[in-house]
Amino acid sequence: MKRVCVLTSGGDAPGMNACIRAVVRSGLREGLEVFGAGRGFEGLVDDLIHPLSSDDVSNIIQRGGTILHAARCPRFLAAEGRARAASSLRSAAIDGLVVIGGDGSFRGADALCREHGIDVIGVPGTIDNDLWGSDRTIGFDTAVNTAIEAMDRIKDTASAHDRLFIVEVMGRDAGFIALEASVAVGAEAVLVPETPTDLEAISRTIRKRIDSGRTGNILVVAEGDESGNAVEIAALMKRDFDIESHVTILGHIQRGGPPTAADRALASKLGWAAIAALLEGAAPCMVGEMAGEVVRHPLADSWTMKKPLDDLLVLLSERLR
Repeated sequence: MKRVCVLTSGGDAPGMNACIRAVVRSGLREGLEVFGAGRGFEGLVDDLIHPLSSDDVSNIIQRGGTILHAARCPRFLAAEGRARAASSLRSAAIDGLVVIGGDGSFRGADALCREHGIDVIGVPGTIDNDLWGSDRTIGFDTAVNTAIEAMDRIKDTASAHDRLFIVEVMGRDAGFIALEASVAVGAEAVLVPETPTDLEAISRTIRKRIDSGRTGNILVVAEGDESGNAVEIAALMKRDFDIESHVTILGHIQRGGPPTAADRALASKLGWAAIAALLEGAAPCMVGEMAGEVVRHPLADSWTMKKPLDDLLVLLSERLR
């Protein structure tokens, strides 16, 4: 192993830059040459591969986004696109590839490994926290804290004006952000894709609070909940239960901004772990952290195994209303 390449793929997540930094500096310390591919797998298909030095990753640990940029690459979904990507890596004499991203990125990396024998390590970088094999993914802690800060402010307004606010958070088809943020802000209810939603029961709870004079309420909705998005739920509650509400969709602010200390530390650990896994011949695998320990799992386990919500948080979201 002499040359390695790192790329970021899919949606950006706070802490990706910290992970890039850790990959580059860990690789250099081990005597490797380290390269970066711009715009995710597009950078491999279009041969946008360039060397990275220690100076190139200086002063980026606190920055959100990704200095390598991220993109979705439809061409990489085809065998021809993956063949071009493998050719680019071989032309640059690159021995190993570190992919920082989510399950879609890992599926692409796994195909590249199976079809062309490229040594690949996956590092879980997604705010959704939906990858099995790591208790937390890079960017999740920052996204939750961003959502909490916004909802604390909304709660002040909800109380001041005696209003129900329905707040929609990101997470795609996973409810990790919604669940953790709802418990942290003391929301009246949370709607997540992993558990069935009883909108009638939730509406009764809200109506009871309103009738008793507790009119400042927060309802948190994960964007992938089966009942619909926040706007649709607000319309249903008005139509079926005569409950007025205001909708706030937090959107992409959850993906931006400086990463928290927890995300910077996790990204640094997993960037180092990715280089260690390559040097020890563990590819293909995903590196993660479980119960405080750095772990390795088969890459495909990250999307074939279902990651459960925290049962205690689910219970608390109901019992602490």
